[in-house]
Amino acid sequence: MVMMAAGRAVRAEQVSATRELILTAAERLFAERGVYAVSNRQVSEAAGQGNNAAVGYHFGTKADLVRAIVRKHAERIEEIRARLLAGIGDSTDLRDWVDCLVRPVPEHLAALGGPTWFARFCAQVMTDPALHRIMVEESLASPSLRQNVDGMHRCLPALPPEVRAERGDMARHLLIHLPAERERALAEQRPTARSSWHDCATGLADAVVGIWLAPVTQGKEQPARDR
Repeated sequence: MVMMAAGRAVRAEQVSATRELILTAAERLFAERGVYAVSNRQVSEAAGQGNNAAVGYHFGTKADLVRAIVRKHAERIEEIRARLLAGIGDSTDLRDWVDCLVRPVPEHLAALGGPTWFARFCAQVMTDPALHRIMVEESLASPSLRQNVDGMHRCLPALPPEVRAERGDMARHLLIHLPAERERALAEQRPTARSSWHDCATGLADAVVGIWLAPVTQGKEQPARDR
């Protein structure tokens, strides 16, 4: 019985190690090439797996693999955001809530060290309509993110619904693509606008606050030919 238990433990460790190799390889390849430009065979080879069916065996579909990569990072990001939220309490300052929204991913990337691929992976996933839904679903499952967004909305100025929706889209694009661009520059050893992930988050928070607090121009309706 002891030998059987030991054998099961070894097997479980091997499975866990194989899954981690596949997740890391897939995240890198998806980040660099795009999700649908990469085959399961390529992921298996990059992960050092002789069996080309390893990806399907351990994760199922490509969508399942994408979700697993998101969840691999989600726990640590959740912990960071929860800590930041605890630090601001019931603040009525929009900047406090934006900081809590912006900083978790850059802080997580800084802790991972280099190279990282998660920011570029997220940008690739968000450009695909089907995979985009996975990111949205996983975000909605985050208690801290829901708390963060609710708190931020309480601090926002009164805005027409269409302006609020438009600015939400603008902020979301910045949150996804600016870290991805910095991560790509670091991978290619190019200069970056900010010297650290912490400073990158500061600049990003500045921009997001500016988006939300910018004046609303009430323009006249343009002729159809000018639209």
